[in-house]
Amino acid sequence: MFDIKDILEPETLEKALELLAQNAELKIIAGGTDVLIKLHHRRIKEVELLSLRKIKGLDKISMLEDGSIEIGAMASFAQIFRDSIVEKHIKVLAEGAVSMGGPQVRNMATIGGNVCNGAVSADSAPSLFCLNAKVRLKNKYGERIIPIQDFYKGPGKVDIKSDEILISLIIEKESYENTIGHYIKFSNRKAMDIAMVSVCVVSSIENGKFNDLRIALGVAAPTPIRCSEAENYAKGLEITEENIDKIAEFAVKSSKSRNSWRASKDFREHLIKELTKRGIKETIK
Repeated sequence: MFDIKDILEPETLEKALELLAQNAELKIIAGGTDVLIKLHHRRIKEVELLSLRKIKGLDKISMLEDGSIEIGAMASFAQIFRDSIVEKHIKVLAEGAVSMGGPQVRNMATIGGNVCNGAVSADSAPSLFCLNAKVRLKNKYGERIIPIQDFYKGPGKVDIKSDEILISLIIEKESYENTIGHYIKFSNRKAMDIAMVSVCVVSSIENGKFNDLRIALGVAAPTPIRCSEAENYAKGLEITEENIDKIAEFAVKSSKSRNSWRASKDFREHLIKELTKRGIKETIK
């Protein structure tokens, strides 16, 4: 059924990196929910797969000594949704995780695979953008850590080299402490559909004003984006209905919506404005 030439299943990260260094054509498979669809539609053929399933520890979610939260790339969306650290400190990521497909998909799909797929509709992306997440990449010779906003390069394109594996995502304490977040996904159907538009809002409020406000959009540009113009305008702004409307208008300006078979440009912009307002209000309740 699937045009698979070979599948390798190393049991250690070191072995996996060695195999990648030897063969740049290997296709990494994590949960497999994206790769198998591409194989089914014959978008990739005669592929050699490198499975990360047997490598222990890549699904770990932990609190580091400096208060940063590290989420292993092989953590499934079901695991993220149920994790106590996520629930306590970065619940907005759990909101994105539970909106991902159905239970069967959430049990298999991994956050690393979701990010590396580079899809603008990735349910984890807006929350990770709002949390200023960093991606940790490793090859045989060392590792590098880069902001997730720099990781996305275009539709389906991410900054990962052929010999690298995404090990984990890191969210620093200063990016989640004293904040409240909310994720909203709008789709044609209520279940198991990709987002038409998704909005994440993370806010920090002090004395009736926005101390910090972060807004990220999915399916509003070629990649997930942060609405920097809206965020800069909101900083120190008094919380009023009029100001929330203005912030939402700035969020629309940051978007690069287009017409598609799923929705018109005008409808997407309407959704961005209304969902941004709703997300802001949810965080200030």
